[in-house]
Formats: sequence, structure tokens, C-alpha cells
Amino acid sequence: MHVGTVRDSIDQFGSRYLERVFTAAEIEYCQRSDGEMHRRFAARFAAKEATLKVLRPDQHWLDWRTIEVIKMPGGWCEMRLHGPAEALARRAGVVALSVSLSHEKSYALAMVSAIIHQDV
Repeated sequence: MHVGTVRDSIDQFGSRYLERVFTAAEIEYCQRSDGEMHRRFAARFAAKEATLKVLRPDQHWLDWRTIEVIKMPGGWCEMRLHGPAEALARRAGVVALSVSLSHEKSYALAMVSAIIHQDV
């Protein structure tokens, strides 16, 4: 994810964009640092996209805010699913998600993997 793409969306649409894509907690965390703000938002957007690819919704796109990146006190991040995203994960047998975020200068990336419980 190019950080400039997210920066341009924030510049053009402001809080309307932020509130459509990110939860209140994500917005609050990302805005704590002016110097890192756009990179933080871009990394979270990348994590949401990666989570959608793991969940594979087949009939409709999920609301971005049903997928949330939570910054833990120890410094790592975790994924939290809400409503339809949580239900989709449950139907798919997803018992846990793991996320890795990174951002450097102009780029942000995320990798999300799922642990799936299958009856043997």
C-alpha cells in the first residue's frame, strides 16, 4: 500500500474517509503521531485488505470497520472482527488471526494469516 494513496484520501475527504474505513479507536491511535499518522493508517488499511483476502467474502464486501487493528500494550497488533466479519470467520472455521504490520517511508504492508479449525 502506497502511503501517498491514503494521505491523498485523507486530504481530499477528511473525517468522512476516516470514519468510513477506520474505527474510532484506530483513528485515535493513528492521530497520536503527526509524523507517523499516514503510515499508521496505510498499514491498517493494508491489514484490513489482507484480512478480507483471508476471509474471502463471496457475496458482498464487508464494512471496513468490521475489521479492526488493535495495538496491544506490549507493542504488537492483533485483529478484532465485529458483526458480519466475525460471523464470516466463524463459518469458515477461523479460530484466530495473526497480523504483522510494517511501514517505511512511502510504503506500508501487512500480512494476515488465519488458524482454521477443521474437523478431521
